[in-house]
Amino acid sequence: MIKAAVLGSPIAHSLSPLLHRAAYTHLGVSGDYQAIEVKLNELKPFLEKSLAQDYSGFSLTMPLKEEVINIVGDIDPLAREIASANTVVNRDGHWVASSTDLLAFTRLLQGLSFTSVCVIGGGGTARAALGALRAFTENVDVLLRSPERLGALIQAGGRIDVKALEMSSDLSSYDLVISTVPAGVINLQDLVDTQPQGVLLDVLYHPWPTPLAAKWRESGQPVISGRDLLVEQALDQISLMTGNVFDYEQMRKVLYTALLEV
Repeated sequence: MIKAAVLGSPIAHSLSPLLHRAAYTHLGVSGDYQAIEVKLNELKPFLEKSLAQDYSGFSLTMPLKEEVINIVGDIDPLAREIASANTVVNRDGHWVASSTDLLAFTRLLQGLSFTSVCVIGGGGTARAALGALRAFTENVDVLLRSPERLGALIQAGGRIDVKALEMSSDLSSYDLVISTVPAGVINLQDLVDTQPQGVLLDVLYHPWPTPLAAKWRESGQPVISGRDLLVEQALDQISLMTGNVFDYEQMRKVLYTALLEV
């Protein structure tokens, strides 16, 4: 039986339980997936305790994606490079950490055409975005509230030339904007001085649309929502936690159908 959960704080709004339970039903596997409140500095004792409780794995959200890198010894090389992991799986009694966020960003970016890119934020999700962008571009601007995060973003970007700009910089001229900042932190819509000309990928999905996404849509420009990212990263998590091999396109339809319930 699969026993899993999403961990983070706040966590009550998470749609991950809905997706993973729908996947278990589709796959015909016995499983339970919950949302559990785990705050910063609580992850290590929680993971230690959970091994004895036969958990199969956990999805990690804010603020745990960076903290887990210093807790789990067995980390996927890409997750270690970007210093961010959103998935831990029980492998023979020890935790293995990886970033299905990075894989999800990669799939969402495929097929898009862009040359100028801006990433907003400097946390674990922003690092995953930069890790994925390695395959698509050589230059990325980042808007940061905390300049001390720049070094980690440069490392996550690898060969990318990462340039830090003020959080007040205009977003209108980019071909691609990826926003990773939590809701209510800053009025990002105020950073759009003229009509946007590119794609917005906003990792939030609650509440939706975000003010920035609403402004983008008003301009008639394409928006990729946090629900799209949620579905894509869940595909890999479901495979890792269940050990099942399945058709991603078919499972993607199952997960989007589940989201119609909310």
